[in-house]
Parts: sequence; C-alpha cells; structure tokens
Amino acid sequence: MKKCPECGTYTFSESCPKCGGKTINPVPARYSPLDAYGKYRRLAKK
Repeated sequence: MKKCPECGTYTFSESCPKCGGKTINPVPARYSPLDAYGKYRRLAKK
C-alpha cells in the first residue's frame, strides 16, 4: 500500500486517485545488522 503525502489517502496505485499527487511507501526501511551501505549513509549525514 502507498500513501499520498499531500492528502493522506492510501492506495495501491502510483498516483493518488483524489488529488493526482505521487504516492510514497509509508513504511520505513527494515533494519539489518549486515547493512552494506550503512557506512556511506552515516558519512552522508556529516
């Protein structure tokens, strides 16, 4: 399921049926202790 950040509507499509905005995945990425790109993400924060 995806969520429209503009109006808050949930849908399965890539665009919102109410306002036409682009939808996003509302669930954060899963944590993995074997994170291959964690080093680069921490460097980008600095």
